[in-house]
Amino acid sequence: MAREGKAKVLTEAEFKRLLIVAKNSSMSVRNVAMIFCSFGLGLRSKEIASLSIKDICDFNYKLLDEINLKRNMTKGEKQRAVYLSNKKIRDALQNHLDNLKEQNTHPSLPLFQTQRKQRFSANVMQKWFRDLYDKAGIHGASSHSGRRTFITRLIEHGADIKAVSKLAGHSSIMTTAIYVEDNPERLKKISDLAIF
Repeated sequence: MAREGKAKVLTEAEFKRLLIVAKNSSMSVRNVAMIFCSFGLGLRSKEIASLSIKDICDFNYKLLDEINLKRNMTKGEKQRAVYLSNKKIRDALQNHLDNLKEQNTHPSLPLFQTQRKQRFSANVMQKWFRDLYDKAGIHGASSHSGRRTFITRLIEHGADIKAVSKLAGHSSIMTTAIYVEDNPERLKKISDLAIF
């Protein structure tokens, strides 16, 4: 359970429900790609909204292996690399790129556009996520839930906090540590490691 003021960390079942809702709505391929940017890459709404097509692919619309988030795209103006190594994330983004290529969308245009063909602002992206969570019946979630879920899952699956901090673009591992809930099951597993 998320502490007061913190975005909800989704369970696997809630994440799957979110994907179902996204797939059953208009612009489903775009929607799924945006969800994977949040949950699979840990991007903030501002970062997702600021991506252009050319940031993630080559001139043939083939997905790159990593995204270079420029200073003006991130919180605190910290440049960082985001790695596109997970197959599910790659598939979702490549499907979206294939749609954009079919529509002859120029590479300099936003990666994600509203129904009116405009770039999302960070605020409109946050509202889009909030509406999606409402449709999926997931309470306590916000646009930051994907990022919190990303960070929490990595740490709970044994990734070292320094690496997670780097992936998240945090300047301090103390910031990353705040994201992790005191999950009793995780604490039991960790305490079991103490003796030889």
